Amino acid sequence: MQRVVCFILGGGHGSGLYPLTLSRSVPAVPLAGKYRLIDVPVSNCINSGIPSIFILTQYQSVSLHRHVTNTYKMDPFHGGFVEVLAAQQTNEASDWYKGTGDALRKNLSHAEIDGCTDVLVLSADQLYRMDFRTLVQGHRASGAACTLPVTSVGPNRARRMGIVEIDAGQWVRSFVEKPGPEFLDGLYRENAEDPSRPFLASMGIYLFQMSALKEILAKLPNATDLVTQILPLLVNPGRVRAHRHYGFWEDLGTVRSYFATHMALAGEKPPFEFHSPEGVIYTRMRNLPGSRVQSSSIRNTLISDGCEISEGSQLEQSVIGVRSILGRNVTLRNTILLGSNYSESPAERSLRTGSAEPPLGIGDGTIIEQAILDKNFRVGRNCRLVNSSQVQFADGPFYSIRDGVILLPANAVVPDGTTIS
Repeated sequence: MQRVVCFILGGGHGSGLYPLTLSRSVPAVPLAGKYRLIDVPVSNCINSGIPSIFILTQYQSVSLHRHVTNTYKMDPFHGGFVEVLAAQQTNEASDWYKGTGDALRKNLSHAEIDGCTDVLVLSADQLYRMDFRTLVQGHRASGAACTLPVTSVGPNRARRMGIVEIDAGQWVRSFVEKPGPEFLDGLYRENAEDPSRPFLASMGIYLFQMSALKEILAKLPNATDLVTQILPLLVNPGRVRAHRHYGFWEDLGTVRSYFATHMALAGEKPPFEFHSPEGVIYTRMRNLPGSRVQSSSIRNTLISDGCEISEGSQLEQSVIGVRSILGRNVTLRNTILLGSNYSESPAERSLRTGSAEPPLGIGDGTIIEQAILDKNFRVGRNCRLVNSSQVQFADGPFYSIRDGVILLPANAVVPDGTTIS
């Protein structure tokens, strides 16, 4: 897609995904066993013929830099790039990004290449598949200053999102961020295709005319937030048009949505199909061996490359990340393993057996339910991590609980016989 430059916003602290963002930025959070969140917007751009992609970040960006560098090596004969732009000191600015609008303002000059006419702004914490060519074609045909993809949602989600009201020509007439009850009734669509989802929500995707974006940023030199300060000034004059999206879309910016979406992906009828031959989601090629499974019971589970699952294990409704190692008679239910960055040899594992620091992976006889284990976990033998008391929020010596989900941070060490009940 010629003359379109994409900015992917990924500089926030990601507090909704903590502790998964303890040592990484939101775009670098693992997804579905073998991907990273950043792979979704980048893949959508590549599949849509948009080769000029900037990723704006400032918080814990080392692992993101590493992933992007190792994954996206563009063809030099056809051009294009995927480049991370971290906050930096320049002659014009010497501090961190103050918000999404401020991040765009400080980096918009990078888009002024090859006669760029349109700027696509994406989030880095969503799961969806979209052909941006259709979006760009409609945007240019309408002459809109900004085109805003929207999807239908129910009332519970509407209270946490930006809700729009459109006219018969798909022009946005009002935009309310996280509307209260006094606003929600006025945004209800009587003729909604699905009565259970009568509201139209912004997907956090914005396609701007380059000239319009530069104009509005110049008029608002102190505006820092794209959604609450910049977009409303375009909505009021009637320069924003909606683009309906009817496929799957989910915001993964909270532990609740991240966990629920992964459980759905492991189900019998996943709402998003990674196996689709169209709209491939790309990620790093790791050259790992196929996973080895010995006499185990597995139901509704995604298993990534390079895993070892020993005999007698029971896996149900779970996602197993790359290089995960499970001992004998391990039970996992409703659990996400983010995998490991490296492997241990059998000799190394044997030396650690029975020590204070267990071998990499999960030891024999351990039971884990409703949990997320971050990278390089070491869980000993005969542990029981189940939160049977249904605690919703807690912080322990080596774990956290958010929305009832047990979370182990990266490099967590859980001694033999540990119980979280």
